[in-house]
Amino acid sequence: MPQDPAYAEVAWTEATSAYGPLFTLATYPLAWLPIGVAVAILKAVAALSVLGIAAVASRLATPRGIDPLRAAAFVALNPLVLVHVVGGAHNDGLTMLLAMLAVAAVLGGRELAGGVALTAAIATKAAAAFIAPFALLGSRRRTRLLAGALGAAIAVGIAAQLAFGWDWLHGFGLAGENQSRTSYMSIPITTARLTGLDPGAVRLVAAILFAAAIAYLLVWTWRGNDWVRAAGWAAMALLLATAWLLPWYLIWVLPLAAISRDRCLQLLTLALTAYQLGARIPL
Repeated sequence: MPQDPAYAEVAWTEATSAYGPLFTLATYPLAWLPIGVAVAILKAVAALSVLGIAAVASRLATPRGIDPLRAAAFVALNPLVLVHVVGGAHNDGLTMLLAMLAVAAVLGGRELAGGVALTAAIATKAAAAFIAPFALLGSRRRTRLLAGALGAAIAVGIAAQLAFGWDWLHGFGLAGENQSRTSYMSIPITTARLTGLDPGAVRLVAAILFAAAIAYLLVWTWRGNDWVRAAGWAAMALLLATAWLLPWYLIWVLPLAAISRDRCLQLLTLALTAYQLGARIPL
């Protein structure tokens, strides 16, 4: 809304698709509705997505030896999720619902469906791509996973090309551009602020440590270890290393941590929640 005072602060008003093309295409009909109704629908989708993630986590918890109710509560009752994912109507909830459906499909031996769901998650918001290499390494039938992902990517690409031309690729570029920005509560920027170190140097060290962590986790998974647990740690590493940390990003790690069978990862997730509460929850 150009008449809104916040419009001047938005950096991507000229972008045809600021998110993945699947999300942009799915939300186009909302433009026909009054703004209040459109926002209410987005909040309802976010709320249902969080409930869906909790249900998937609960379903996956039992065969992994985890209390299903505890796994669901770990996701759905997190205050940052309730205030920011649902209250803020962010599409990270929908993205992670699709990603967790992909996780469930791969764990259940339905690799073709898993590939489709994973591509749909990435085509909603590119951040979901961190799961892909771990799902591929953990899959029993990698060819089917790749076939499902490729087929879905072709379908989404054709639809996006027809709707937007080549401009649909700009959404993925914007996701990368976020990493050139900084947020006050990100771990690297907070570290630089408290220590007096150069923020650029701290960001570089964080990026190197993140790359090393991902390399280690990939090798660890390739050796036959739990790929879901590894993906959870990859999400946590991303959140700790990024200089652009927003509170609703916590939903990236929550469902994976809930079913990870890793107490350390779960406690670290709760610590990251607590770290952001004071500045991110209006009291």
